[in-house]
Amino acid sequence: MRLLSFKKSKIVSIGTELEFQIIDCSSLSLVARSKELMRALKDMRYRDQIKPEITQSMIEINSSIHQSAKEMYDELLELQKILVETAASIDIAFCGGGTHPFQQWTMQKIFPSKRFKKKFNQYRYLSKRATVFGQHIHIGCPTGDDAIYLTHALARYVPHFIAISASSPFYLGINTNYCSSRSTIFNAFPLSGVIPYLRNWQEFSDYYRKMYRWKIIENMKDFYWDIRPKPELGTIEIRVCDTPLTLRKSILITAYIQALALYLLEEKPVELSHDLYYVYNYNRFQASRHGLEGELTVTDKDRPIPIMDDILETIKKIEQYINGLGNSEYLEELYSDVINKQNDSVLINKIYKQDSSFSKLVAAQCELWLSDSKDRKWMTQSS
Repeated sequence: MRLLSFKKSKIVSIGTELEFQIIDCSSLSLVARSKELMRALKDMRYRDQIKPEITQSMIEINSSIHQSAKEMYDELLELQKILVETAASIDIAFCGGGTHPFQQWTMQKIFPSKRFKKKFNQYRYLSKRATVFGQHIHIGCPTGDDAIYLTHALARYVPHFIAISASSPFYLGINTNYCSSRSTIFNAFPLSGVIPYLRNWQEFSDYYRKMYRWKIIENMKDFYWDIRPKPELGTIEIRVCDTPLTLRKSILITAYIQALALYLLEEKPVELSHDLYYVYNYNRFQASRHGLEGELTVTDKDRPIPIMDDILETIKKIEQYINGLGNSEYLEELYSDVINKQNDSVLINKIYKQDSSFSKLVAAQCELWLSDSKDRKWMTQSS
């Protein structure tokens, strides 16, 4: 079979998608206002980079393509400013976090686009249950073969990404005792989890065309893998991260993955084998459940190692790539968070313990979402 086309990208160019919660300023619950929000954004700058998601309590912002994490951060701040200005006119707020702590998925409304209606008819309750919030990170690859190698090589580090981004300890009004409850939600979808063991772009192209011919998929979006190729963009897409509480944290995560991807593509240190996937789901569970305090089974070692230690060692190992990309400021901050066992899940639990109030927790999350910006309009209006 002929190869699928793959758009050539600059090596480790970056882009990100961030899904945010739309919050009612009075009740601090999720509110189905994305239709109204999209209408209000109609003539705004960056309108094409702000998109609805499958349920109406969600909104997504998309960065453009960048080489620099700093430039991406500046753009995300501009997108945030537009959301804040628009929210002021329709009395809503936004926050990060992988889940809303007390929302009920049964109350969610599907966004009335043709694509989302079709997905709802196909997946029914799973579609509403997917009212959870993630950060997706795109990494540019020069070729399809590079994309397949990087998809597999990064799988070994998926527990890192879950642990550093974890921000969803509460779900449906309970403490799940998971650092990332969000990362368990998509397991019920078909074609979720890991990509099959396809060794190059030719094998992936053959697989894709068979799945299409058998009418299992219509396009690449039907794969819900943790990491998937995006040939039309010339990237791979990492999909396991919870949405952080702040834009800055999203940049720390992106900067880490960018430097790690460059190391993997330049040095090809990971030998691809089935062994990686024998331990994949267990390692993923460890990160979802325990976060930075989880354990990682590495196939060339006799005993598990702490996820935290593995992240710290990896940051040291890829230091030259971090510096070369200009990401040292962000990785120093991330290193400090990790060595002190700090992620957003820890912070959310700490805030909740102060008052045992979900409403006050969501209010704090809304304030944290604005902490990157000097614009505090929502805080003024809601007080």
